[in-house]
Amino acid sequence: MIQHVYERTRLVPGLDRILVATDDERIARTVQDFGGEVVMTSSAHPTGTDRLAEAARPLAADIIVNVQGDLPFFPPRMVEEAVGRLQESPEAAMTTVKTPIYAAEEWRNPNVVKVVTDRSDYALYFSRSPVPGYRDGVPVAGSQEKILAYRHIGLYVYRKDFLLTFTALPPTPLEEAEKLEQLRALEWGYKICVTQTERPTIEVDTPEDLIRAEEALR
Repeated sequence: MIQHVYERTRLVPGLDRILVATDDERIARTVQDFGGEVVMTSSAHPTGTDRLAEAARPLAADIIVNVQGDLPFFPPRMVEEAVGRLQESPEAAMTTVKTPIYAAEEWRNPNVVKVVTDRSDYALYFSRSPVPGYRDGVPVAGSQEKILAYRHIGLYVYRKDFLLTFTALPPTPLEEAEKLEQLRALEWGYKICVTQTERPTIEVDTPEDLIRAEEALR
C-alpha cells in the first residue's frame, strides 16, 4: 500500500522531496527496501497531522503536501491542482479535494466523509452524515446525472506556518463529534479551499475498501 502511494506521489510534478513519516520500523524497512526516504516520528502522536507536523518542522519549504497512506491509486494531477489552488489563494490556509457523489448508498455511508462548500469552493462543513439533507426526499437517487453531494478525499496541502499553528490549537467540539481534524481549522476561523476531481479514487479505510482496491489493481 505504502509503495503504491509513494510511487504515485513521485509522478506529481514540482515536488522537491518525498518523505514517508512513520513510527513503525516495519514500514520504515519496507520503504527503504524500495528506495524511498523515511522520517521516523514519535509514537505518541494522537493524529496523522501531528505526525506530519513533526516531519515538516525542520524542512525548508513553504508548502507541505500530505498524501495519506490509504490512497493507492490517486491521480497525480489531483495533487498538482490542489497545490496550484493554494498558491493562487492567499487567504486560504490549506487545500483539500472533493469528488461528486451520485449514489445514495455512498451518500449515507458514515465512512464516506462529505464536504459542503460555498460558491467559491471554500469549505463550509465536513460531515460523516448525509449532507446536504433533502427535506423532500433524495432526488433521482443513484442517477449518474444528478450529484447528490460531494465526497471529501483525504489529501491536504498546507502552508507550513499554518500546519505548525494548526497542530498547536486545542481540539474543537465539532472535530471531536465527527472525528474529523479539518473541522478544527474551520472552527478556529481558517479558510480551506477545495478543488474538485471528476475521477474518484479509492480510499482504503475498511476491509471492504481493500477488496475493492485489490479488484481495481487486478
